[in-house]
Amino acid sequence: MVSLKQLLELGIQLVVGGLIFWLIWWLISYIRLPQPFNKVAQVILAVVAVIFLINILIQAIGGTPLITLN
Repeated sequence: MVSLKQLLELGIQLVVGGLIFWLIWWLISYIRLPQPFNKVAQVILAVVAVIFLINILIQAIGGTPLITLN
C-alpha cells in the first residue's frame, strides 16, 4: 500500500526532475550547438530522463532501483 507521504515525495521528485531536465533542454536549444551535436545532446538527455523516470517509478512500487547514487 502506498502512503500519502510516499506519493508526496514521488510528486516532488517528478516535478524537480522535470524542471531540471526542461532547463537543460532549454539550455541546449538556447546555446545553438551545431546541428548534429544539438540532436545528439537532446537524444542523450531524453534517454537520461526516461531512465530517471523509470528509476523513480520502480522505487515507488517498492522495487530496487536500476541506478543508485552511493
